[in-house]
This record gives sequence, structure tokens and C-alpha cells, in this order.
Amino acid sequence: MKYKGIIFDFNGTLFLDSEKHMEAWRAFSKELRGTAFSDEEMRDHMFGRTNEDIIAYAIGRKPDKTLVEKYTAEKEAIYRQMCRDDKEHFVLTDGAVELLDYLKLRNIPRTIATMSEKVNVDFFIQGFHLEKWFDLDKIVYDNGKIPGKPAPDIYEIAAENIGLPPAECIVVEDAVSGIAAAKNAGAGKIIAIGPEENHNFLMSLDGVSETITNFYEFNREVFYENN
Repeated sequence: MKYKGIIFDFNGTLFLDSEKHMEAWRAFSKELRGTAFSDEEMRDHMFGRTNEDIIAYAIGRKPDKTLVEKYTAEKEAIYRQMCRDDKEHFVLTDGAVELLDYLKLRNIPRTIATMSEKVNVDFFIQGFHLEKWFDLDKIVYDNGKIPGKPAPDIYEIAAENIGLPPAECIVVEDAVSGIAAAKNAGAGKIIAIGPEENHNFLMSLDGVSETITNFYEFNREVFYENN
């Protein structure tokens, strides 16, 4: 089966930054509740969630806006500095540039759907020059109004932004909640990206069609040609 468009998650997908987010959230979760998030909690309650969702899980109740803003600003500032300090790894995932060039050349509709907030999205746009491949106005991010994954909203909005129903789109995701969001949105095909040792787990998730370790492994023949 072929598809007309593609929607990328960003963190842990186009940019392999999961360890940096995990390190920052471990520190903040310890401050919030006295113990750091476990790897399982990171997988199930952090990736793909809004910062408000993560804080709510950590403290066991809905946080007030002031607390969310305080911890979000502190955590994300640390995260961005970690990215700046690690210039060697501040690059798009292997094969991403080549795939994005291919999509652009063939006018295949594409966008990003990320639960990062605007300050981080702007940081990524500047650092990776995402305007080369994406219409920046069509990128969907956490604007404080969109429910966090696994709610389907972010992928429904992203598909609408590129003029397609979700069923005609491929979604590339790395997170449990993000995969669930794509499935809940009715994505036509879900490709999970992650290290090879995680592939069996990723394939066990409802909705996942295949797994890849990088974008060199992405099968480009799944698209209808627009050129």
C-alpha cells in the first residue's frame, strides 16, 4: 500500500536526544517527589507527553500553572544547554537529511508533530535549519491547548495541516504514547524508530507496522510520486 504524506515526531525520531531529556527529567523528578523516574516510568509517562502531564504524574495531582511554568523553564533551559555543549551529537538522525531531501524533491506532503514547546521548536528550527524541508507554519507543537499524546489530536491536526486525512499518512514515532496517538488518530502506517535492541518491544505495540534504526532503512517506495 502507498501513502501520500508523512508526519514525523521530532525528539527521539528526527533528533536522537532521548538521553538528554531523560537526564534532565531524572533530576527534576527527584526534586519533585524525592525519587528519580525509573526507565519504565520514562518510557510510559514521559516520552510524548506534555511537561504538565509529566509534572502531574510526578506529584500525583494536577499542578498549578505557576509550578508548571517554573519547572518547564528550568528543565528545558538545562536541556538546550546540554544540546549546545554536545555539538558532536547535535545533528539529525542518520539518513534524515537524505530522506527529507527526497521528500522535498518529490513534493511529498510532510510535517512535524512534537510535544515540545515553542521555545524548543524555535531552537530546533534554528539549529537544524528545518525551514529547508518544512513549512514552519504547519509544524504542530505543544501550545498549551493540544492534549498530550496518546490523545490523537496532534496527529489529526498535523494531517489536516498538510491537507490529508490521517489514513493517507505515514507516522514515524519512537514513544509508546506517540505510537498510541498515531493509532488513535487513524494513521495509515506507523513506523517505529529506535535501537535494534528495542525493536521486538516496539513491534509488540498495537499499530506498529515496522521498525527502523535510522532513516537509511526507510523504504521510499511507500509513497505515491508527486513528480
